[in-house]
Amino acid sequence: MAACARELIAGSGLPLLEARMLLERALGASRTWLIAHDDEALPDAQVAVFQDWAARRRRGEPMAYLLGEREFMGHLFHVSPAVLIPRPETELLVETALAHVRDIPAPRVLDLGTGSGAIAVSIALARPDARVDATDLSPQALEVAGDNARRLGAVVALHEGDWYGALNGGAAAPIYDVIVSNPPYIAAGDPHLSQGDLRHEPGMALTDRSDGLEALRAIVRGAPAWLKPGGALWMEHGWDQAGRVRDLLRAAGFGGATSRRDLAGIERISGGSL
Repeated sequence: MAACARELIAGSGLPLLEARMLLERALGASRTWLIAHDDEALPDAQVAVFQDWAARRRRGEPMAYLLGEREFMGHLFHVSPAVLIPRPETELLVETALAHVRDIPAPRVLDLGTGSGAIAVSIALARPDARVDATDLSPQALEVAGDNARRLGAVVALHEGDWYGALNGGAAAPIYDVIVSNPPYIAAGDPHLSQGDLRHEPGMALTDRSDGLEALRAIVRGAPAWLKPGGALWMEHGWDQAGRVRDLLRAAGFGGATSRRDLAGIERISGGSL
């Protein structure tokens, strides 16, 4: 006997919301349709897809990868295992960058380690007059970022390479009003790397395989050559790294080094201006 939605959801071993979301995607159906037709026999092919996804979810695969998308700053971004899953706390980085360039006409913005492009694309959509550059070492990540930019109608110039090395040549003159980054900042051996969604996300985007500060050091060290006078650098970092990041900023000549807390009260980002 063919399975119905009610039976599949009940036997999935998943929380109700997750099971419904996966079944909706497998069927290409809306929540309203699913509720109204929950006792109807479903096609075997779609049942098999749902059961595969449910099994993968029970093994811990992130919902965002199974669904292929995640909402960020009010936009739906495509994601894959090649990129980090955009998280709500990173919206603080976008909001802070936009506040810095609020009164600057046609600002220049650089996003280092763009991943899915969530930060760069969100800034470009909020400020269509901005020139936004984004870099990433992973060509697979840049494919995802490029797809998101095209699909959402954002103009972002993508560059493959390591941090500032992805930009063509050196800076003949400082050109950016703000630089932002959500770099790998988890220390090697941190137990969180083997827990939850992090088990499935790209390691190179999570950890520097050192003390968690290597990428942050490189970004701070290179920023003065690329920032205009008054330009700002803002970076996301770990929950216990804010003080050390502020020290890095001050040592590199940034004034007003400060940190800002996310909605959970954690010092989530730090930055300063030249």
